[in-house]
Parts: sequence; C-alpha cells; structure tokens
Amino acid sequence: MFDLLLTMLERLGIIVTIAFILTRFPFFRGMFYQDQLNRKQQYIAILFFGFFGIIGTYSGLTFNTESLQFNRWTAELAADEAIANSRVIGVVLAGILGGYKVGVGAGLIAGVHRFTLGGFTGFSCGVASIVAGLIAGAVHKRNHHVKLKTAFFVGGFAEAVQMLIILTLSRPFEAAVTLVESIGIPMIIANGLGSALFLLVIKNVMNEEEKAGALQAQKTLRITDQTLAYLRHGMTITSAQQVCRILYNEMTSSAVAITNDTHILAHIGEGSSHHRTNSPIQTDITKDVLKKGKVVVASDQSIHCVNENCPLDAAVIAPLKQRGETIGTLKVYFHSEKEITSVIKELISGLSNLLSHQLEVAQAEKAYQLAKEAEIKALQAQISPHFLFNSLNTIISLIRIDPKQARQLLVSLSHFLRQNLTGTTVDMISLAQELQHVKAYLAIEEARFVDKLNISYSIEENGLQANIPPLTLQPIVENSIKHGLKNKNQDCFVTITIEKSEKGTKVKVEDNGQGMDAKTIENIYKGKVVSETGAGVGLYNVNRRLTMMFGEKAALQIESKPQLGTEITFFLPNEGGRLDGSSHYRANRR
Repeated sequence: MFDLLLTMLERLGIIVTIAFILTRFPFFRGMFYQDQLNRKQQYIAILFFGFFGIIGTYSGLTFNTESLQFNRWTAELAADEAIANSRVIGVVLAGILGGYKVGVGAGLIAGVHRFTLGGFTGFSCGVASIVAGLIAGAVHKRNHHVKLKTAFFVGGFAEAVQMLIILTLSRPFEAAVTLVESIGIPMIIANGLGSALFLLVIKNVMNEEEKAGALQAQKTLRITDQTLAYLRHGMTITSAQQVCRILYNEMTSSAVAITNDTHILAHIGEGSSHHRTNSPIQTDITKDVLKKGKVVVASDQSIHCVNENCPLDAAVIAPLKQRGETIGTLKVYFHSEKEITSVIKELISGLSNLLSHQLEVAQAEKAYQLAKEAEIKALQAQISPHFLFNSLNTIISLIRIDPKQARQLLVSLSHFLRQNLTGTTVDMISLAQELQHVKAYLAIEEARFVDKLNISYSIEENGLQANIPPLTLQPIVENSIKHGLKNKNQDCFVTITIEKSEKGTKVKVEDNGQGMDAKTIENIYKGKVVSETGAGVGLYNVNRRLTMMFGEKAALQIESKPQLGTEITFFLPNEGGRLDGSSHYRANRR
C-alpha cells in the first residue's frame, strides 16, 4: 500500500506539468478569474479537463486482483484487472473551477473513456467520474477563489465516493473488496494531494505574474510622475538629461540615452566619455529605428560604436513619436544581450510610448498657448489706437481734397478690420483672402506715406488657392513697413511674390529697408524680439504657427543684412498634408 502511494505521488509530476501549461492559456485565466463562463469557454474547459482525466487514467497503475501485482502503465485491462489512477483530479478541478456543467461534462468524457478500457470496474469507475463532477460542482462558488484545503478535501472525498461505487456496482464483490482494500487509502490521499497541488501551482504562477505586472506598473507610474515635469517643456537637451537620469536610476541598465532625429541629446551611465551630448548619431541601427519607427534589440555587431573599448555591447532602441512621426529614440544599454529579457523589452517599449504621449501633451499645451497668444494679439491689432487714429486722420484729410480716394480708404479700412476679426474665429483661409487683407492694409499705408512707399506684386494666380493660417502674411508686410522702412524718407520699396510649384506655394516679402544683423534674426526665431508698436502677432508667432501647421520645412526663412534690406520667405504645401508627409494639417482644418 505504501509503495503504491509513493508511486502515485511520483506520477503527480505530470499534474504539475499540466498545471503549468494551463496557466499559458487565456481561456483558463478567464475560468480562474471570471464568475461565470460563456458557452464557448465551457466547451473548451470540458474538452480540456476531460482530456486531463484521460491522461490521469493512462498514467495509472494496472492492478490484478488475483496476483495482487501492479503494472507500471495502463494499455488494456483483463476481466480481473482495475486501475489505480488520478483521473478524478481533472474532473474535480473542472467542477470546482467551472461549475457542475463543466464538471459533469469532463466526468462524462473521462468516464466513457474509462468504460471502454474494460475490466470488472469499468462501469462503476465511469459512473464515479460523473459523480465526482457533480460533487465538485456543488462546492463551486461565485465571487470566491478556491482554497487549497477545499481542493484537497473534495479530491479525497470524490475518490472515497468512487471506492463506495466500486463496492456497490462491481462484480465479483470479493474482487471489489480486495481492490478497495489495496488501493483505496493511497488513491484517496494521492488524489486529494494532487488536486491541492494542481491548484497551488496555478495560483503561484499566476500570482507571481500578477506581482511582476504590479511592480512594472508601479515602476511605470513612478517614472511617469518624475518625468512629466521635465517633458512639459518638450524634448530639449535639459529635459532629455533629466529623463535619462530618472530612467537610469529606476532600471538595471548600463546606460540610458535619448536622441532627436539627428543628434544625441543626453547619455547617462557607462560610455558617457565618448557618447557625448550634441554629437551626431553614428550608428545605422539608430537611423533605422528613426526611419521605420519600430523597437529594435541591438547586439555588439550592430551597434558599431566608434570606441573599441566601449563597455556597451547590447541595447534596446525604441522610437519616440509625435503625431505618428518618429522624432527621436530612447536607447537603453546593457553589457550583454542576455540581460535583455522579454519583460525588459516590453518595459522599454512601454516607456517609449509613455514618453511619446507626454511629448504629445507638451506639444498640445504649446499649441494651445500659441493659439491663445495669437488670438490676444490679433484682438489688440483690431483696436490698435495708433493705427486707427492715423488711418482716420488720413481719410479726414482726403475728404475735401479727394473724396473718391477717401471713400476707397474707408472701404479698405472696413475690410482690414473685418478680416482681423475673422482671423480670430477660423484656423485657415485662402491665400487670396490673406492677400486681400494685406492689400487693404497697404492701401491705407500708401495713402499715409505718399511718394514714399512703393508696393509691387508678382503673383501667380494658381498659387492663391493655397490655404494659410489667418494673419500670417500681413504681420510680415507690417514688419517691413514699421521696422524695416521706418528711417527712410523716400524710395521705400516692398515686393510681394507668390509662386506656384508642384509641391506647393512659395511666398516672399522683400524690402529695401535698414535690414538686421544675424543676432536679431536669431532672436526672432527664439521669440526674444517683441514688437514695440503692438501692430501684429509678430514674426516669432507667425513662424511658430507655420511650423505647427505644416512642419519645420514651412518655417520662415529670413535673409537680411544691415542697410541692405530684408527678404522673408515661407512655403505652403499643397492641400492634404504637411511638408514632412504627415496628415496633421488636414486633421486641424475646420
């Protein structure tokens, strides 16, 4: 009897293996956590646990009631043979986890199979399998996880009931008594332990996975909380260094780096002596990630560091994206590719998505602030007392001298003010509308500066269909007159050129004014030059709006030298997208 118990306990290794395999299946996870299974899940569970019961039958020991000898594996049975097996474990677990329907279904499959093997206990064992499913289903509780002791007692009790059924239904009775005396207690203990062991393995594996997931989630939330304050300012060298330092402290990596699409913004950890900030991206694999936008695991053969003694032999490189466009990379380095587990790769991929979302939020906040600033300054332009006072004085002075021109100037002033108001309520207008706005403004200025200001146009009519943010061209022209020509008393020329090409429309404003030096141009791009007159939204805001709408290639191109005039050019793409290929422009049109 003791030898039989030890042998059956040895066979429980099969149970442990099956239990571990079960944890890999989504349907079983659903069964373990859900209160009620749908029909498809029930069918799958019945088939699986029924098959599990069949394995328990085949892994049992054949017992001969005449010779009282055990055979190691079951194939087929003679009339005086029976099986000491663990079939009941699969049936009991089916009922405990899935309810009586699943338990009875699994018991029916395992029981019919046992009946087909023959032996004098074939019918009684088949019936006992179905009864075991009913017993286990009776203790199935919704909203409650099964306890180990419950599985132990139900498994042992179901096996005890099977012994009673064998005594009741199996003939000859003497053989049934001999069988129960020989295998009863070992099977009750082994199947009770097997049921509890099966459940223990499943719980431990799933609890460990949940614990690992919780730790990863906790780490991710902690990183989110720490990096958010820095990424609100966008992806700069300073913010990248702070984010890399946070990631380096939170992860068991050798180094962490962040790049934009051309240069290394930050590198914290080993290799910082030659992976320097602001140095160009050197590796082809990083360029490949920038191009394809997918996470890549790099080995020492693909990193190709320029320093032969570089300690960084492996890395996970993940893209950083804005509006679907890859704008940089997150690089986490390791000493060896063996250190990069699937969990590490998944974590880094998640962090790159997280950082990308934070950059999106930062970009959205900047866009919102830019829009509010543009709206406020546009409203200021509508009620500028200096411009309105000077315009009305000019019109008043012309009423007696040239009433016709005075009427035309009133129409121009009306159009100018109305267009300013329209510019605060729409995102885009046609270039033709923007040009009319500019002409209305220039008509007033030409009347004020008679024989001083000369305006010329070079316009390709098919280019006027391009779309443009309102109050874009007018501030550039206003800048030429208010600042570029303010110290000239005569021969002040302003030329407006609009040229159509296959890719879009080129707009250029030239003047022969006092010009500006390189430092002033640099300050304009940085937003450090503020209009003293308050007459428009300013070149900085115009530039920001163009790049936000159409990409960096649409930015203002300013060419100027002191006393040699200024030329400001920008490019509008054809309708349907940005110059960099994304679809942000169309998505933001109203």
